[in-house]
Amino acid sequence: MSATEPGFGIYLHWPFCAAKCPYCDFNSHVRHDPPDQARWARALTAAIAHDAALVPGRTVTSVFLGGGTPSLMAPATVGAVIDAIAGHWRLASDVEITLEANPSSVEAERFRGYRAAGVNRVSLGVQALNDADLKSLGRLHNVEEALKAIGLARETFPRLSFDLIYARPKQTVEAWTAELRRALDFAADHLSVYQLTIEEGTRFADLHRLGKLVTPDEDTAADLYEATRSLLEAAGMPAYEVSNHAVPGAECRHNLVYWRYGEYVGIGPGAHGRLVLGDGRHATADEKVPERWLQRVETQGHGRTVDDLLTLDEQGDEYLLMGLRLAEGLDLARFETISGRALDPSRLADLTGHGLVETTSDGRLRATPAGFAILDAIVADLAA
Repeated sequence: MSATEPGFGIYLHWPFCAAKCPYCDFNSHVRHDPPDQARWARALTAAIAHDAALVPGRTVTSVFLGGGTPSLMAPATVGAVIDAIAGHWRLASDVEITLEANPSSVEAERFRGYRAAGVNRVSLGVQALNDADLKSLGRLHNVEEALKAIGLARETFPRLSFDLIYARPKQTVEAWTAELRRALDFAADHLSVYQLTIEEGTRFADLHRLGKLVTPDEDTAADLYEATRSLLEAAGMPAYEVSNHAVPGAECRHNLVYWRYGEYVGIGPGAHGRLVLGDGRHATADEKVPERWLQRVETQGHGRTVDDLLTLDEQGDEYLLMGLRLAEGLDLARFETISGRALDPSRLADLTGHGLVETTSDGRLRATPAGFAILDAIVADLAA
Protein backbone atom coordinates (compact mmCIF):
# COMPACT_ATOMS: atom_id res chain seq x y z
CA MET A 1 0.00 0.00 0.00
CA SER A 2 1.44 3.41 -0.97
CA ALA A 3 1.94 6.18 1.57
CA THR A 4 -1.31 7.93 0.68
CA GLU A 5 -3.55 4.90 0.03
CA PRO A 6 -6.69 5.11 2.19
CA GLY A 7 -6.83 1.48 3.31
CA PHE A 8 -9.93 -0.39 4.50
CA GLY A 9 -11.19 0.06 8.05
CA ILE A 10 -13.69 -1.45 10.47
CA TYR A 11 -15.35 0.86 13.00
CA LEU A 12 -17.22 -0.78 15.86
CA HIS A 13 -19.32 1.33 18.24
CA TRP A 14 -19.78 0.39 21.90
CA PRO A 15 -22.56 2.76 23.01
CA PHE A 16 -22.38 2.54 26.79
CA CYS A 17 -20.78 4.97 29.26
CA ALA A 18 -20.58 5.13 33.04
CA ALA A 19 -21.73 8.78 32.83
CA LYS A 20 -22.67 11.24 30.08
CA CYS A 21 -20.17 14.09 29.69
CA PRO A 22 -21.87 17.50 29.47
CA TYR A 23 -20.09 18.45 26.22
CA CYS A 24 -20.66 15.13 24.41
CA ASP A 25 -23.11 14.74 21.53
CA PHE A 26 -21.90 11.26 20.53
CA ASN A 27 -24.27 8.31 20.53
CA SER A 28 -23.52 7.27 24.10
CA HIS A 29 -25.91 5.93 26.72
CA VAL A 30 -25.90 5.34 30.47
CA ARG A 31 -27.73 2.23 31.67
CA HIS A 32 -28.47 1.24 35.28
CA ASP A 33 -27.93 -2.45 34.51
CA PRO A 34 -24.71 -3.47 32.76
CA PRO A 35 -25.16 -4.89 29.26
CA ASP A 36 -25.15 -8.64 28.69
CA GLN A 37 -21.63 -8.97 27.26
CA ALA A 38 -22.18 -12.42 25.75
CA ARG A 39 -25.36 -11.29 24.02
CA TRP A 40 -23.64 -8.20 22.64
CA ALA A 41 -20.68 -10.24 21.45
CA ARG A 42 -23.04 -12.53 19.51
CA ALA A 43 -24.84 -9.57 17.94
CA LEU A 44 -21.65 -7.75 16.98
CA THR A 45 -20.18 -10.85 15.36
CA ALA A 46 -23.44 -11.45 13.47
CA ALA A 47 -23.37 -7.87 12.15
CA ILE A 48 -19.73 -8.32 11.11
CA ALA A 49 -20.70 -11.44 9.15
CA HIS A 50 -23.47 -9.50 7.39
CA ASP A 51 -21.13 -6.75 6.19
CA ALA A 52 -18.38 -9.19 5.27
CA ALA A 53 -20.83 -10.76 2.81
CA LEU A 54 -21.41 -7.30 1.25
CA VAL A 55 -17.71 -6.46 0.80
CA PRO A 56 -15.77 -9.74 0.73
CA GLY A 57 -12.10 -10.09 -0.12
CA ARG A 58 -10.93 -6.82 1.43
CA THR A 59 -7.71 -6.50 3.44
CA VAL A 60 -8.36 -4.77 6.77
CA THR A 61 -5.71 -2.15 7.57
CA SER A 62 -7.34 -0.81 10.73
CA VAL A 63 -9.95 -1.64 13.34
CA PHE A 64 -11.26 1.03 15.72
CA LEU A 65 -13.33 0.23 18.80
CA GLY A 66 -14.99 3.55 19.66
CA GLY A 67 -17.86 4.78 21.76
CA GLY A 68 -19.21 5.40 24.28
CA THR A 69 -16.59 3.79 26.46
CA PRO A 70 -15.16 0.66 24.83
CA SER A 71 -12.97 0.05 27.89
CA LEU A 72 -16.21 -1.05 29.57
CA MET A 73 -16.21 -4.03 27.18
CA ALA A 74 -15.03 -7.30 28.64
CA PRO A 75 -11.74 -8.47 27.08
CA ALA A 76 -13.61 -11.60 25.94
CA THR A 77 -16.08 -9.41 24.00
CA VAL A 78 -13.21 -7.53 22.36
CA GLY A 79 -11.54 -10.83 21.51
CA ALA A 80 -14.73 -12.21 19.95
CA VAL A 81 -15.09 -9.13 17.76
CA ILE A 82 -11.47 -9.16 16.57
CA ASP A 83 -11.62 -12.92 15.90
CA ALA A 84 -14.81 -12.43 13.84
CA ILE A 85 -13.17 -9.69 11.75
CA ALA A 86 -10.10 -11.85 11.17
CA GLY A 87 -12.34 -14.77 10.27
CA HIS A 88 -14.18 -12.90 7.51
CA TRP A 89 -11.47 -10.66 6.03
CA ARG A 90 -7.70 -10.80 5.77
CA LEU A 91 -5.88 -8.67 8.33
CA ALA A 92 -2.91 -6.68 7.00
CA SER A 93 0.40 -7.77 8.53
CA ASP A 94 0.68 -4.37 10.20
CA VAL A 95 -3.03 -3.95 11.02
CA GLU A 96 -3.75 -1.23 13.58
CA ILE A 97 -6.33 -2.22 16.21
CA THR A 98 -7.29 0.71 18.44
CA LEU A 99 -9.46 0.74 21.54
CA GLU A 100 -10.70 3.95 23.16
CA ALA A 101 -10.44 3.96 26.95
CA ASN A 102 -11.36 6.26 29.80
CA PRO A 103 -8.81 6.55 32.62
CA SER A 104 -11.56 5.89 35.16
CA SER A 105 -12.25 2.46 33.70
CA VAL A 106 -8.64 1.37 33.31
CA GLU A 107 -7.33 -1.67 35.11
CA ALA A 108 -3.98 -3.36 34.49
CA GLU A 109 -5.60 -6.81 34.22
CA ARG A 110 -8.20 -5.56 31.72
CA PHE A 111 -5.49 -3.88 29.65
CA ARG A 112 -3.53 -7.14 29.53
CA GLY A 113 -6.74 -8.87 28.38
CA TYR A 114 -7.21 -6.37 25.54
CA ARG A 115 -3.59 -6.80 24.47
CA ALA A 116 -3.98 -10.59 24.45
CA ALA A 117 -7.15 -10.17 22.33
CA GLY A 118 -5.16 -8.33 19.66
CA VAL A 119 -5.48 -4.62 20.54
CA ASN A 120 -2.19 -2.89 19.69
CA ARG A 121 -3.10 0.78 20.13
CA VAL A 122 -5.02 2.61 22.86
CA SER A 123 -6.56 6.08 22.72
CA LEU A 124 -7.14 7.51 26.20
CA GLY A 125 -9.77 10.19 26.86
CA VAL A 126 -7.67 12.28 29.26
CA GLN A 127 -9.12 15.69 28.16
CA ALA A 128 -7.30 17.82 30.78
CA LEU A 129 -4.37 17.72 33.21
CA ASN A 130 -6.15 19.97 35.68
CA ASP A 131 -8.46 18.51 38.34
CA ALA A 132 -10.83 21.48 38.46
CA ASP A 133 -11.34 21.40 34.69
CA LEU A 134 -11.74 17.62 34.68
CA LYS A 135 -14.55 18.02 37.18
CA SER A 136 -16.25 20.76 35.15
CA LEU A 137 -15.95 18.59 32.02
CA GLY A 138 -17.86 15.85 33.83
CA ARG A 139 -14.95 13.41 33.76
CA LEU A 140 -14.88 10.61 36.34
CA HIS A 141 -11.08 10.58 36.71
CA ASN A 142 -8.57 12.98 38.21
CA VAL A 143 -5.07 13.89 36.97
CA GLU A 144 -3.40 11.23 39.11
CA GLU A 145 -5.63 8.51 37.64
CA ALA A 146 -5.04 9.83 34.12
CA LEU A 147 -1.27 9.69 34.50
CA LYS A 148 -1.49 6.20 35.98
CA ALA A 149 -3.59 5.08 33.01
CA ILE A 150 -1.07 6.58 30.58
CA GLY A 151 1.72 4.69 32.34
CA LEU A 152 -0.19 1.40 32.20
CA ALA A 153 -0.99 1.90 28.53
CA ARG A 154 2.65 2.60 27.68
CA GLU A 155 3.69 -0.58 29.47
CA THR A 156 1.03 -2.72 27.77
CA PHE A 157 0.54 -1.53 24.18
CA PRO A 158 2.96 -0.78 21.33
CA ARG A 159 1.16 2.48 20.50
CA LEU A 160 -0.66 5.09 22.57
CA SER A 161 -2.53 8.33 22.00
CA PHE A 162 -4.49 10.53 24.36
CA ASP A 163 -7.00 13.33 23.87
CA LEU A 164 -6.96 16.84 25.30
CA ILE A 165 -9.55 19.61 25.06
CA TYR A 166 -8.62 23.31 24.91
CA ALA A 167 -10.57 26.59 24.80
CA ARG A 168 -12.09 25.63 28.13
CA PRO A 169 -13.83 28.32 30.22
CA LYS A 170 -11.38 30.98 31.51
CA GLN A 171 -8.42 29.19 29.93
CA THR A 172 -5.44 31.40 29.07
CA VAL A 173 -2.72 30.75 26.50
CA GLU A 174 -0.12 30.67 29.28
CA ALA A 175 -1.99 28.07 31.34
CA TRP A 176 -2.72 25.94 28.27
CA THR A 177 0.90 26.07 27.10
CA ALA A 178 2.09 24.86 30.52
CA GLU A 179 -0.48 22.05 30.48
CA LEU A 180 0.51 21.02 26.97
CA ARG A 181 4.19 20.92 27.95
CA ARG A 182 3.29 18.61 30.81
CA ALA A 183 1.30 16.41 28.43
CA LEU A 184 4.37 16.10 26.20
CA ASP A 185 6.30 14.67 29.15
CA PHE A 186 3.90 11.72 29.15
CA ALA A 187 2.94 11.44 25.48
CA ALA A 188 4.22 8.59 23.33
CA ASP A 189 3.99 9.53 19.66
CA HIS A 190 0.43 10.82 19.08
CA LEU A 191 -1.84 13.47 20.60
CA SER A 192 -5.38 14.49 19.63
CA VAL A 193 -6.10 18.07 20.68
CA TYR A 194 -9.64 19.35 20.18
CA GLN A 195 -11.16 22.77 20.66
CA LEU A 196 -14.16 22.69 22.98
CA THR A 197 -17.26 23.23 20.89
CA ILE A 198 -20.76 23.76 22.21
CA GLU A 199 -22.96 21.10 20.62
CA GLU A 200 -26.74 21.35 20.50
CA GLY A 201 -28.57 18.92 22.75
CA THR A 202 -25.82 18.80 25.38
CA ARG A 203 -25.80 20.08 28.96
CA PHE A 204 -23.08 22.57 28.00
CA ALA A 205 -25.38 24.02 25.31
CA ASP A 206 -28.05 24.67 27.95
CA LEU A 207 -25.54 26.33 30.29
CA HIS A 208 -24.06 28.37 27.44
CA ARG A 209 -27.50 29.63 26.44
CA LEU A 210 -28.14 30.74 30.03
CA GLY A 211 -24.81 32.54 30.24
CA LYS A 212 -23.54 30.14 32.90
CA LEU A 213 -20.80 28.74 30.67
CA VAL A 214 -18.53 31.22 28.92
CA THR A 215 -15.87 29.93 26.55
CA PRO A 216 -12.90 31.96 25.24
CA ASP A 217 -13.69 34.46 22.48
CA GLU A 218 -12.66 33.83 18.87
CA ASP A 219 -9.36 35.68 19.13
CA THR A 220 -8.31 33.79 22.26
CA ALA A 221 -9.41 30.48 20.71
CA ALA A 222 -7.29 31.27 17.63
CA ASP A 223 -4.32 32.07 19.87
CA LEU A 224 -4.81 28.78 21.73
CA TYR A 225 -4.94 26.92 18.42
CA GLU A 226 -1.78 28.58 17.14
CA ALA A 227 0.05 27.93 20.43
CA THR A 228 -0.92 24.26 20.17
CA ARG A 229 0.36 23.89 16.62
CA SER A 230 3.65 25.69 17.17
CA LEU A 231 4.49 24.01 20.48
CA LEU A 232 3.75 20.48 19.27
CA GLU A 233 5.55 21.03 15.97
CA ALA A 234 8.62 22.24 17.84
CA ALA A 235 8.44 19.07 19.95
CA GLY A 236 8.58 16.88 16.82
CA MET A 237 4.84 16.14 16.75
CA PRO A 238 3.45 18.27 13.90
CA ALA A 239 -0.23 18.42 12.98
CA TYR A 240 -0.96 15.90 10.24
CA GLU A 241 -4.67 16.82 10.50
CA VAL A 242 -6.47 19.83 11.95
CA SER A 243 -6.72 18.37 15.48
CA ASN A 244 -4.24 15.49 15.40
CA HIS A 245 -0.51 15.52 15.98
CA ALA A 246 2.00 12.72 15.61
CA VAL A 247 5.64 11.88 15.24
CA PRO A 248 5.99 11.20 11.48
CA GLY A 249 5.01 7.58 10.85
CA ALA A 250 2.83 7.33 13.97
CA GLU A 251 -0.35 8.82 12.49
CA CYS A 252 -3.63 7.09 13.37
CA ARG A 253 -4.12 4.78 10.39
CA HIS A 254 -7.81 4.35 11.04
CA ASN A 255 -8.56 8.06 10.95
CA LEU A 256 -6.50 8.31 7.75
CA VAL A 257 -9.00 5.90 6.17
CA TYR A 258 -11.71 8.52 6.78
CA TRP A 259 -9.68 11.57 5.75
CA ARG A 260 -8.27 9.91 2.63
CA TYR A 261 -11.83 8.88 1.73
CA GLY A 262 -11.34 5.15 1.94
CA GLU A 263 -13.89 2.42 2.57
CA TYR A 264 -14.94 1.52 6.09
CA VAL A 265 -17.54 -0.71 7.68
CA GLY A 266 -19.57 0.82 10.52
CA ILE A 267 -21.01 -1.64 13.04
CA GLY A 268 -22.91 -0.99 16.26
CA PRO A 269 -25.57 1.48 17.41
CA GLY A 270 -25.36 4.70 15.39
CA ALA A 271 -22.23 3.63 13.49
CA HIS A 272 -21.69 5.08 10.00
CA GLY A 273 -19.91 3.45 7.07
CA ARG A 274 -18.83 4.08 3.49
CA LEU A 275 -18.82 1.02 1.24
CA VAL A 276 -18.17 0.68 -2.49
CA LEU A 277 -20.58 -1.89 -3.94
CA GLY A 278 -21.36 -2.88 -7.52
CA ASP A 279 -23.48 0.20 -8.20
CA GLY A 280 -21.27 2.78 -6.48
CA ARG A 281 -20.38 4.23 -3.10
CA HIS A 282 -22.91 3.78 -0.29
CA ALA A 283 -23.37 5.76 2.94
CA THR A 284 -24.61 3.48 5.71
CA ALA A 285 -25.80 4.00 9.27
CA ASP A 286 -27.09 1.69 11.97
CA GLU A 287 -29.99 2.09 14.41
CA LYS A 288 -28.94 4.46 17.22
CA VAL A 289 -30.80 3.10 20.26
CA PRO A 290 -28.76 0.19 21.69
CA GLU A 291 -31.70 -2.02 22.60
CA ARG A 292 -33.36 -1.51 19.22
CA TRP A 293 -30.08 -2.21 17.43
CA LEU A 294 -29.67 -5.43 19.38
CA GLN A 295 -33.21 -6.53 18.52
CA ARG A 296 -32.71 -5.72 14.83
CA VAL A 297 -29.56 -7.81 14.64
CA GLU A 298 -31.17 -10.72 16.45
CA THR A 299 -34.19 -10.71 14.12
CA GLN A 300 -32.66 -9.75 10.74
CA GLY A 301 -28.91 -10.26 11.07
CA HIS A 302 -27.90 -6.58 10.97
CA GLY A 303 -28.72 -3.23 12.56
CA ARG A 304 -28.72 -1.14 9.40
CA THR A 305 -31.34 1.60 9.00
CA VAL A 306 -29.67 3.77 6.31
CA ASP A 307 -28.13 2.64 3.03
CA ASP A 308 -27.92 5.50 0.52
CA LEU A 309 -26.23 5.46 -2.87
CA LEU A 310 -24.17 8.68 -3.04
CA THR A 311 -24.20 10.88 -6.12
CA LEU A 312 -20.92 11.95 -7.73
CA ASP A 313 -21.43 15.48 -6.36
CA GLU A 314 -21.96 14.16 -2.84
CA GLN A 315 -18.83 12.01 -3.09
CA GLY A 316 -16.79 14.95 -4.33
CA ASP A 317 -18.00 17.16 -1.49
CA GLU A 318 -17.18 14.48 1.07
CA TYR A 319 -13.68 13.96 -0.31
CA LEU A 320 -13.12 17.73 -0.31
CA LEU A 321 -14.34 18.06 3.27
CA MET A 322 -12.23 15.16 4.53
CA GLY A 323 -9.11 15.57 2.41
CA LEU A 324 -8.52 19.24 3.18
CA ARG A 325 -8.38 18.39 6.90
CA LEU A 326 -5.05 16.69 6.24
CA ALA A 327 -1.71 18.49 6.07
CA GLU A 328 -0.98 16.40 2.96
CA GLY A 329 -4.19 17.67 1.35
CA LEU A 330 -6.11 15.84 -1.38
CA ASP A 331 -5.23 14.50 -4.80
CA LEU A 332 -6.82 16.77 -7.42
CA ALA A 333 -6.88 14.03 -10.08
CA ARG A 334 -8.64 11.68 -7.68
CA PHE A 335 -11.13 14.43 -6.82
CA GLU A 336 -12.01 14.72 -10.52
CA THR A 337 -12.35 10.93 -10.83
CA ILE A 338 -14.58 10.70 -7.75
CA SER A 339 -16.78 13.73 -8.48
CA GLY A 340 -16.74 13.85 -12.27
CA ARG A 341 -15.84 17.54 -12.16
CA ALA A 342 -12.88 19.86 -11.65
CA LEU A 343 -12.71 22.51 -8.96
CA ASP A 344 -13.48 26.03 -10.16
CA PRO A 345 -10.12 27.51 -11.34
CA SER A 346 -11.13 31.07 -10.41
CA ARG A 347 -12.03 30.06 -6.85
CA LEU A 348 -8.76 28.14 -6.54
CA ALA A 349 -6.82 31.12 -7.85
CA ASP A 350 -8.55 33.47 -5.42
CA LEU A 351 -7.88 31.25 -2.39
CA THR A 352 -4.29 30.72 -3.53
CA GLY A 353 -3.82 34.46 -3.98
CA HIS A 354 -4.97 35.06 -0.42
CA GLY A 355 -2.47 32.50 0.86
CA LEU A 356 -5.12 30.06 2.09
CA VAL A 357 -4.44 27.04 -0.16
CA GLU A 358 -1.58 25.83 -2.30
CA THR A 359 -1.11 23.24 -5.05
CA THR A 360 1.92 20.99 -4.77
CA SER A 361 4.17 19.84 -7.59
CA ASP A 362 2.64 16.34 -7.43
CA GLY A 363 -0.92 17.63 -7.97
CA ARG A 364 -2.22 17.85 -4.41
CA LEU A 365 -4.32 20.68 -3.01
CA ARG A 366 -3.73 21.56 0.63
CA ALA A 367 -4.60 24.29 3.06
CA THR A 368 -1.83 26.57 4.31
CA PRO A 369 -1.42 27.20 8.07
CA ALA A 370 -3.54 30.35 7.62
CA GLY A 371 -6.14 28.32 5.71
CA PHE A 372 -6.43 25.70 8.43
CA ALA A 373 -7.74 28.36 10.79
CA ILE A 374 -10.76 28.97 8.51
CA LEU A 375 -11.04 25.56 6.90
CA ASP A 376 -14.85 25.36 6.98
CA ALA A 377 -15.13 28.55 4.94
CA ILE A 378 -12.60 27.29 2.38
CA VAL A 379 -14.43 24.00 1.92
CA ALA A 380 -17.77 25.80 1.56
CA ASP A 381 -16.27 28.11 -1.07
CA LEU A 382 -14.77 25.29 -3.14
CA ALA A 383 -17.88 23.11 -2.89
CA ALA A 384 -20.25 25.89 -3.98
